[in-house]
Amino acid sequence: MDSVELKISSYDWIYIISIGAFFGFFISLFFYFLHHEVQFISTITFSITTSIFIAICASILITISNNFILPKVKEKFWYLISFIFSFSSGLFGFLFSFTLFLSFEPPIIELIKPFWLSIAITIGFLTFLIGLILHQFIAMKYKHEQIKSETLHTKIKTLENELNPHFLFNALNSMSELVYIDPKKAEKSILNLSRFLRNAIDTKSVILLEDEIKMVQNYVDIENIRFEDKIQLHIKRSTSKSLFVPKFSIQLLVENSIKHGYFNQTLDINIQCFDDTILVSNNGKLETNLQFGTGLSNLSKRLELLELGTITHNIQDNKMVFTINLSQNTKDIDENTYSR
Repeated sequence: MDSVELKISSYDWIYIISIGAFFGFFISLFFYFLHHEVQFISTITFSITTSIFIAICASILITISNNFILPKVKEKFWYLISFIFSFSSGLFGFLFSFTLFLSFEPPIIELIKPFWLSIAITIGFLTFLIGLILHQFIAMKYKHEQIKSETLHTKIKTLENELNPHFLFNALNSMSELVYIDPKKAEKSILNLSRFLRNAIDTKSVILLEDEIKMVQNYVDIENIRFEDKIQLHIKRSTSKSLFVPKFSIQLLVENSIKHGYFNQTLDINIQCFDDTILVSNNGKLETNLQFGTGLSNLSKRLELLELGTITHNIQDNKMVFTINLSQNTKDIDENTYSR
C-alpha cells in the first residue's frame, strides 16, 4: 500500500454505504426465507439499518486509521490494523443496531437473540472480506487516476517544451547591442527578460489571466528592442472574474501576430478579455489561407488536454483575429491542479 491507497473520497463513501444498504437488503431476504414467520418489513428495516451502522462505523474507524495510525506505523503492520478496524466496524455496527431494535422487540430480534454474539462475530469477518474487496477496488481506481494524471502532465510538459525559443536568442542579441547604445534601456530590458523567464520556468501549466497578461507585456517590451517600439499593445478587460488560462497561450498568439503580421510599420495588437472568450487581433498582414503551424497546433492541443477551451481564427474588419473560447473550467479550476 502507498499513500494514494489511503485516500477515500466522499464519492467512495457513497458507494460503500450504498453497497452496505444492498448487502443489508439481501441479508433481510436470507432471514425472511429462512423463517417465513418473520415480518418482512421489520427484517428489511433492521438489516439495512445494520448495514448503514456498519458503514458509519467503518467511515469513522478508517478515517482515524488512515489519518492518525497507519502513517505512523510500519507498512508491514497495515493489513493487521486494517483487519482489526474492519472487523470492529462489522461487530460494533451490528451491536449498535441490535441494541437499538432490542427495545422494540420486532420478530427478527426474537429470532437472532440467542445467537447475537455469534452473528456479530460472523458479520465482523464478512465486513473484513467486503472491506478487503473495496480496498482493492479503490486502490486500483486511484492508481489508474494517478497514471492518467501523470500521462496528462507528461503530454502537457512535452508541448510546453516545444514552444519556440528563438525570441530568447533574438532578445539576447538585441540586448548585447543595446548595452553600448543605451545602457539604461538595456538594464530595463534585462529585468523584463528576467521576469519573463522567472514565470516561464514556473511548473504551473495553468495560470491566472492577470499573470499571463503580465508575461505578454514583458514579452512585447523585450521584442520592442528589435522592433524599435513599433509593436503597440492594447489590452481591454471586460470581466471581473478570476479566469485561468494555459501558460503562454496569449503570449503565443501575440508572438504569432508579430511573426506573421509585422511589415515595417507600427503593428497594433489588441487583446480583449471577456468571461468566455479572449480575442487577440492585429492590423498587420492578412493570411487568408492560414494553416496552424507548430505553435498554434501546440496551443490547440494544450487547451484540449487541459479541458479549458478551443481556439479559432477569422478575419474581421480587415484584421486577423484569434479567439480562445473558454470552457467553464477556467472559472473554478485550482491553479495547482496542473502543477508538477
